[in-house]
Amino acid sequence: MRPEDITRLFVERSNAGDAEGVAALYAEDAVLAYPPGRQTVGREAIRELWEQVLAHGPVFEQEAPLPTLVSGDVALTSTPPKDGAGARAQVVRRQPDGSWLRVLDQPEFVTP
Repeated sequence: MRPEDITRLFVERSNAGDAEGVAALYAEDAVLAYPPGRQTVGREAIRELWEQVLAHGPVFEQEAPLPTLVSGDVALTSTPPKDGAGARAQVVRRQPDGSWLRVLDQPEFVTP
């Protein structure tokens, strides 16, 4: 029920191999900037992508969130990768039930 919860749930569901659960964290029209240099658009395409990614058994670690910026029903969440390279950022939107879903996800970009 907080924007920051999505990152924790993403890691938990990914580590459980739950592509459907990961995709459920995204709005139907979400845009994910992954794989590198491409975009994956829509919850169903995101689910299919995560099925492929999770089939390789990656392990994700929780990252401490940076302060969340909230403006009405939109929020910006972000985390610094543990290796200190780049950043991760997501735009989330509050749903009618008070929960939040990702609408834009930039899982990693490298700072010059």
